[in-house]
Amino acid sequence: MFPEHRPRRLRGTAALRRLVSETTLRPRQLILPLFVAEGADQPRPIASMPGVVQHTRDSLRKAAVDAVRAGVGGLMLFGVPEERDATGSGAVAEDGVLNVALRDLRAELGDDTVLMADTCLDEFTDHGHCGVLDSSGAVDNDATLEVYAEMAVAQAEAGAHLLGPSGMMDGQVGVIRRALDEAGYTGTGILAYSAKYASAFYGPFREAVDSQLKGDRKSYQQDPGNAREALREIELDLAEGADAIMVKPALAYLDVLRAAAELSPVPVAAYNISGEYAMVEAAAANGWLDRERTILEVLTSIRRAGADMILTYWATEAAAWLD
Repeated sequence: MFPEHRPRRLRGTAALRRLVSETTLRPRQLILPLFVAEGADQPRPIASMPGVVQHTRDSLRKAAVDAVRAGVGGLMLFGVPEERDATGSGAVAEDGVLNVALRDLRAELGDDTVLMADTCLDEFTDHGHCGVLDSSGAVDNDATLEVYAEMAVAQAEAGAHLLGPSGMMDGQVGVIRRALDEAGYTGTGILAYSAKYASAFYGPFREAVDSQLKGDRKSYQQDPGNAREALREIELDLAEGADAIMVKPALAYLDVLRAAAELSPVPVAAYNISGEYAMVEAAAANGWLDRERTILEVLTSIRRAGADMILTYWATEAAAWLD
């Protein structure tokens, strides 16, 4: 009798589909990125990211508590300072916006969530690059590493559980690991942005952090056409002591994410970034897509490709949809 095989038998009811589902998506696998703006007296909407804001210290605490209550697994913090300089000194200052916010949330939440910090200078420099510049205007890798080490210790002191070096400087994980250990923060982990691409999808994020960048970051972020290079970067970060690794962006790099998951002995994260968020929100606002179904499909695709953790601006909202 034709057809001999009928896979549709396992799709006939919601209960059957649930029973044989291969990919799980749970609130604990989601990480909420949050922006906190120095001196803000009320949350500031980010026009290119509807529903996302630059938080005040108070609204940040509320958003963080809401996320934890929803079951979200972690929080990644980004600071937006009032003043910037060539070396990003606000990133290492005890009273810098990001370090203050970390202390606020560690005091509020303790160990009830995994508190993460962006360990990068781009938000804090007046030129918008992820490191300090040399006399020719190029990013000085080794001089930047010295600042990263100081920044990492400051963030650990402020209460971060995991640090997220995202600048794509050679040797950044090893330098940060040594600095943390020497300062006595042997329990503070590193979520390494190991494969971070020079992507057009970062556009809305530039608005979110009031980026001062002129030009691009192609001399240190990866070429979108390169996949083997990403695996080399991951292997180097693992050798330097990364506790988890990340692929960023997510959707345009699901092949890289799959390869990373097959290679990595440590947890793998993927960042569902601002441009990916903005595309879905814009299409849904125009009635072109079913918003909830699309968001869950996007997040499920990232999990299916191999991500153990997903950084997404939908984290709190999506957590409420998951049974």
